[in-house]
Amino acid sequence: MNVEALFAAAGERTVRAGLVGVGQFGVSLVTQARRTPRLTIPALCDRDPQRAIAALRLAGVPEDGWRRCESVPQAIAAMASGRVAVLADAARLVELPLDIVVEATGVVEAAAHIAALAIEHGRHVAMVTKEAESVAGPELAARARAAGLVYTPVDGDQPGLLLGLLSWARTLGLPVVCAGKSSEYDFVFDRASGQVSWRGGAKQVAAPALLETWHLPARDAGDTLAMRGALLSAIPQRTVPDLCEMLVVVNATDLVPDVPQFHAPVMRTVEVPAVFRRQDRGGILARDGVVDVFNCLRGGDEPSFAGGVFVVVRCDDRESWAVLREKGHPVTADAGHAMLYNPQHLLGIEAPLTLLQAVLLGQSSAPAPRQRYDLVARANRDWRAGEVIRIDDHHHHEVHGLTPSLQPARALEHGAPLPYYMAVGRMLTRDVVKGELLSRDAVHAPADSTLWQLRAALDARELQARS
Repeated sequence: MNVEALFAAAGERTVRAGLVGVGQFGVSLVTQARRTPRLTIPALCDRDPQRAIAALRLAGVPEDGWRRCESVPQAIAAMASGRVAVLADAARLVELPLDIVVEATGVVEAAAHIAALAIEHGRHVAMVTKEAESVAGPELAARARAAGLVYTPVDGDQPGLLLGLLSWARTLGLPVVCAGKSSEYDFVFDRASGQVSWRGGAKQVAAPALLETWHLPARDAGDTLAMRGALLSAIPQRTVPDLCEMLVVVNATDLVPDVPQFHAPVMRTVEVPAVFRRQDRGGILARDGVVDVFNCLRGGDEPSFAGGVFVVVRCDDRESWAVLREKGHPVTADAGHAMLYNPQHLLGIEAPLTLLQAVLLGQSSAPAPRQRYDLVARANRDWRAGEVIRIDDHHHHEVHGLTPSLQPARALEHGAPLPYYMAVGRMLTRDVVKGELLSRDAVHAPADSTLWQLRAALDARELQARS
């Protein structure tokens, strides 16, 4: 597909994007935008403006190429003079003459507020903060559509990339059995030392017996997968970000989780199509049409799949399977299934494609999402009234004492399970016993939360749609 041809009908128009949140994603986007002919980012916003200024310096913007602005008129004047306006207040950024706002703060409440505000001001929205998307993305998308705007996840992050790969496979008529991603870090096995490293080598665990499980049996691989998982039990194999990212895909498609926490097996790339197929065909799935995650096990000399996305497709004719096998794609030993995949996500390097698609073509990567499932949490210890639900592991968004999972979405009435990111940071109003799903009535509801307000509006919209 010729991407340049897709945008040719827009003539020479340049897309003006405002970026809110200049972390890792934002820095890569600012840098890439400097090389993208149809895209400019004339306004940056971060609660620490020095982070935005540092990003501009990294991108090669000269010292006189930006201006720290305290007001909308100052920012407009800076943009008119060809400088990048740097602000600390997102409420001012959305008032600027921009086409699209990129929300990349990673802070769920801030993301919800900024996205809603941007839509109110007539701006398209590219949502990078998947935590807010998991709670109220369909409401923001509906508001954007009603205003003639686009609300979209982004390429460069797994939900957007997987939606693109999934739509490509389905457009070609390939029956999708399973779609998903690899966990964020490979499990790299050194056969000589018996050590497994992850997080880029920062963490290690001894597992010499893993060599005995290196090859899966042709069928009934469950015991071997269970052994691998046990040998690597010191490594997190299910994380909140993985569940959150795949929830965005579930709510944008007709796919469902096969099990609430995903199977999340430890397996090598070549094993994916054999494992992620139905049980009656030798795999571990109860049905076709599911979303799942796996932990990529590989040797140090094998290519990475860390954070990549995939689809397992059914090959109903032997010829299709043979073509994929001959072209080097992972396939099952018996004709029938193959995996097609994109092994990398490039953050802001490829996000410009989403911004151009939204503004120049008026298209979203997720045109009409519905809140089909929620990311919720079950207590794995007793909690007491007055305790605050705090994230203990910020890397994995983990709250010790809660086990997250995906469950069919329900309106947030009394007793209904509460979405994970509505609960974190909140105080419990009553005791919660071990084994209980954390529910709406167990958490103190804030009076001024945009996230909670968006979810209430979403529940009312879904109720109206069903009546």
